[in-house]
Amino acid sequence: MKIISWNVAGIRACLKKGLEDFFKDVSCDVFCMQEVKAMEEQFDFRPSGYEMYLFPAKKKGYSGTLIYTRIKPISVKYGIDDVEYDDEGRNITLEFDSFYLVNCYVPNVKRDLSRMDSRMRYEDLFLSYIKKLEKKKPVIFCGDMNVAHEEIDIKNAKSNIGNAGFTSEERGKFSKLLESGFIDTFRYLYPDTVDAYTWWSYMKGVRERNIGWRIDYFVVSKSFISKVEDSIIYSDILGSDHCPIGLIVKE
Repeated sequence: MKIISWNVAGIRACLKKGLEDFFKDVSCDVFCMQEVKAMEEQFDFRPSGYEMYLFPAKKKGYSGTLIYTRIKPISVKYGIDDVEYDDEGRNITLEFDSFYLVNCYVPNVKRDLSRMDSRMRYEDLFLSYIKKLEKKKPVIFCGDMNVAHEEIDIKNAKSNIGNAGFTSEERGKFSKLLESGFIDTFRYLYPDTVDAYTWWSYMKGVRERNIGWRIDYFVVSKSFISKVEDSIIYSDILGSDHCPIGLIVKE
């Protein structure tokens, strides 16, 4: 089973930059998107053979998550039962036979860190939410987590300490999450791989020189890690300031 995740930075823009070609080429079972920035009537991408689950933000042109799946889920849940984040369309949960899949678009603390308190509240709510799911079956969650966890996950670590996405608070919450029984699949499989990034600034030459951050993840319950065959970064795929990532699991 192949699952893809991509912060498309606006599905309408990404469709003009090769999204449909990548979707066809990658031939996945489930495709999770973040930062869709559109209501259903604003785009017409309906790939044959896939169910579509869209959770748009109430604010037009902002946030939102989307899942295409050719495996019909047992159940679907939108949000994590909190008005602030659910109004922004940040989470969709699909239940499958052997696991839950949660598509995540974690709030950005903003450049001036003005949303830090809100982000910390989200982190606590999200961890509580996935631990409740885990009581029934293992959890896979994926998406734009808006944090580079360790120094190996960011090109210029020293100069970015304390900046949005690399604060001790954000990194600490991600550490706590992993310590609560979850595994960052890419780092588990490739513990020493450097220069593996999923996001680059739009500043000229940054992506060409691979000055990036790894802030998109596939994370799984520890009990599920034996079923993970590979965790992939499609760094050569353009169309957004993020690149897609993938997870291959045993059926």
